[in-house]
Amino acid sequence: MADLKLGRLPKAGLVRLTISISEPLKEELDSYAAEHSRLYEPVDTATLIPHMLEAFIRSDRGYRSRRTQSGRAKTRQRSGVAASATSVATRPDPDGSA
Repeated sequence: MADLKLGRLPKAGLVRLTISISEPLKEELDSYAAEHSRLYEPVDTATLIPHMLEAFIRSDRGYRSRRTQSGRAKTRQRSGVAASATSVATRPDPDGSA
């Protein structure tokens, strides 16, 4: 039998967040939690949801691509600022004292 995509749950610190979901989605999440509990260890739906969201975000190629591109742009901006600060600091003094 195939394992679930979510797999075993890691231990991590938590932050409380309250959301509202539709009844059919709640039923589907409860069914998933029951199957996850059967395959791995007992777990309730509320415990699974953060891990499901994390797995979803990790598997979203479009999001990862945009995030990577955004990170590159920020790195270029930071290195550009550092390069200009360095070049200013290393310029010879016009009166020749440095």
